[in-house]
Amino acid sequence: MVKKYLLLFMFLFQSALGFTQTLRGFNLPDLNNQIINFEKVKGQKITVIDFWATWCKPCMKGIPKLSQLSSKYRSEGVQFIGINGDGPRNIAKVGPLSKALQIDYPVLLDPDLSIMQDLNVSTFPTLLILNEKNEVIWRHEGYVEGDDLIIEKAILNSLQ
Repeated sequence: MVKKYLLLFMFLFQSALGFTQTLRGFNLPDLNNQIINFEKVKGQKITVIDFWATWCKPCMKGIPKLSQLSSKYRSEGVQFIGINGDGPRNIAKVGPLSKALQIDYPVLLDPDLSIMQDLNVSTFPTLLILNEKNEVIWRHEGYVEGDDLIIEKAILNSLQ
């Protein structure tokens, strides 16, 4: 409960100051090593970006729930994108693990963590919701059982 109020306070404080993070366009390789431009894969209404790593246990718990939410809201203009932050030693695990987890949205590779740095993301997993102007309108760090309900509520609020 305290976590919810802290997140709400942070959001309201940023809003009151007029501070909004905006994601600049980027190009990252996908699992087939094809360079993907963010503008080509972002959602029509909102984009949900999940920063994750193969060694991150909370990430592994959350990804199946995110895949369910992706399927549920895709037709409403919501696009999920996974951005993996594994370095060169683990990058070979990303494709097989994505397949095993049945991730049904684009997975992009950011081994030098440049996109994470641009958005001041320092924790795996971190989930961001962006509006159609690429502004970060919601941020969630970590994953525990039940967070999928909080994430779904944020998606619904963002669609209004």
